[in-house]
Amino acid sequence: MEVALEEARAAALRDEVPVGAVLVAPGGRIVARAGNRTRELCDPTAHAEVLVIREGCRLARSERLVGYDLYVTLEPCPMCAAAIAAARVGRLYYGAADPKSGGVAVGARVFAHPQCHHVPEVYDGIGAAEAEAMLRAFFAGRRGA
Repeated sequence: MEVALEEARAAALRDEVPVGAVLVAPGGRIVARAGNRTRELCDPTAHAEVLVIREGCRLARSERLVGYDLYVTLEPCPMCAAAIAAARVGRLYYGAADPKSGGVAVGARVFAHPQCHHVPEVYDGIGAAEAEAMLRAFFAGRRGA
């Protein structure tokens, strides 16, 4: 999770919402790491999770990431949760809960839908305090408070 937090800090420095993600292959090797790049790439789908899934699939030469672990600093949104399910990611570890836009434990609860064809193991709260503090500071700075 520390590497994902590094990516979140780098995203904040680029004036992106500070969310970072790391994809780990079976065996423990990091194969992709990214922070949000929606503004930089002018792409609303350029969330950290989507970026690492794309890179992981490219490197694996497959649309499936069976047995891979995904670490994310913030609870994935519904779009990212759907991508995680579609890629068949084995385990999802995330830090801060997202009561406003989350798609795992709140809101859409993508993995609970009968249409969801794959449900990863989910572990939450890892590095949550630092991720929450980073997000609070980022949005407070944008509000000028």
